[in-house]
Amino acid sequence: MTPFTAFASTAILLPLDDIDTDQIIPARYLKGTEKTGLAAHLFVDCRARPDFPDLVPGAQILLAGANFGCGSSREHAPWALVDHGFRAIVARSFADIFRQNALKNGLLPIALDAAGYARVLAARAGDAGLVLGVDLVAQQLALGGEAFGFAIDPFAKHCLVHGVDELGYLLGFGDRITAHERRT
Repeated sequence: MTPFTAFASTAILLPLDDIDTDQIIPARYLKGTEKTGLAAHLFVDCRARPDFPDLVPGAQILLAGANFGCGSSREHAPWALVDHGFRAIVARSFADIFRQNALKNGLLPIALDAAGYARVLAARAGDAGLVLGVDLVAQQLALGGEAFGFAIDPFAKHCLVHGVDELGYLLGFGDRITAHERRT
């Protein structure tokens, strides 16, 4: 994975609750194990609705509602979001398995408290070009001069910041493991 750095981006507004993994990427597109090429099918069934937002290329933040990523535990959902170019999803809450799959695939799920979420949602609703800043190290989402803190598991944060998954983390101890094996 690429190390996760601070960035700023416009956000696509999708303030709907209970967006499930089948809406993110329908099951009929889960035929492979490749992480690329899935963006073409991201929200494919939802895009036909006139009220569904345009998935603007270059926007790296999705502003969603509560319980984002509920439903089945398909890892293809974060793969499709990352393949499209999203680096962070800001929501009121996330389904547990989706959150874990997202973190393991370089996608930062940011759950805001009710007041922070309402402030960001209102600002974005009034300004389609609104830019949000994401700083993982500081664990803050920036909106103009305001900053909203968010929680993240320390190990997941370490992996994202250093651009490693769990296996990469373990392999980073290769020299120490080898030295230990030689002593025993």
